[in-house]
Amino acid sequence: MPVSGGRSRFVRDTGRRAVPEAPLVVIADPVSPRVVEMLSAGPCRVVDASGDPATLPTHLGSAWALVVRSRTQVTEALLAQAPELRVVARAGVGVDNVDLRAATARKVQVVNAPTAATTSVAELTLAFVLLLIRNLYGAIEATKAGKWNRGIHGAELAGKTVGLVGYGRIGREVARRLRAFGAVVIAFDPLIPKSPDETPLVSLDALLTRSDVLSLHAALTPENHHLLNAERIARLKPGACVVNVARGALIDEAALLAALNSGQVGGAALDVFETEPPTQEQLLRHPRVVVTPHLGASTPEAQHRAAEQVAEELRRLLAGKEPLYLVNTEVRSVP
Repeated sequence: MPVSGGRSRFVRDTGRRAVPEAPLVVIADPVSPRVVEMLSAGPCRVVDASGDPATLPTHLGSAWALVVRSRTQVTEALLAQAPELRVVARAGVGVDNVDLRAATARKVQVVNAPTAATTSVAELTLAFVLLLIRNLYGAIEATKAGKWNRGIHGAELAGKTVGLVGYGRIGREVARRLRAFGAVVIAFDPLIPKSPDETPLVSLDALLTRSDVLSLHAALTPENHHLLNAERIARLKPGACVVNVARGALIDEAALLAALNSGQVGGAALDVFETEPPTQEQLLRHPRVVVTPHLGASTPEAQHRAAEQVAEELRRLLAGKEPLYLVNTEVRSVP
């Protein structure tokens, strides 16, 4: 369903002839300036409302496209304020802040930038795995506090089994890097019938019982909510570590905290939380938990790529072409 430019709107040129007004692209969240740079030559107008979210409603009424990251929640109520909206462009991968059902019902195409943050998130995952497997976070904090605790500390990553829940672009890049360290990599992904590389695909139960480190790289869907719950945490190899750079709600945080306290989970590294900013103080302050503020994609390189991808998607749509990264593909069949 290519989009040529939304509904026809006109302005008058000194009262002599009607001139089509260029479609309006509204930037709702802070993104790389590359978006404005690529779109400023037209054939559209660009308004950057990211610096003052309170002004966003004043632009929605005439918006043809809305560019968001994760701050703006594209709800049914917001969509109702944007009768001319034809595209929501998510400058990133996850679209759980977009009501896809409501967007599809309104014939609004949702596009994203699925490959922009792959390298940045994969590298953060490796950093987390190394911190956990060597127990470096505790050593860093102790040394800063003036202690000098030497002796056996942590273990080697080589030979350890890392289980990946989700084996899309990011999971495959994580696996490629892990193999360079000599780790054994296995993965679970019910959406992939056959492994695209040398990583074995196993059942979720096998993944849980075999992994020394469990790393989550799945999308958040209703089916995946609390995918790692108390029952599944109990199946983990005792002392296994957990990494989450995907979505916070994939983990039951109360169950994870209980498992950390009991020793069933040896450590956790979390970049994402069910509520952001997080409110689970005991989990945040736990001595065997490493936390960061959802910064997996927050590198200049990743943000530059995300900006280029969404800007290119908008330019394709303005030219009447099919988008490359349409999320709600069912919108094509909406009458």
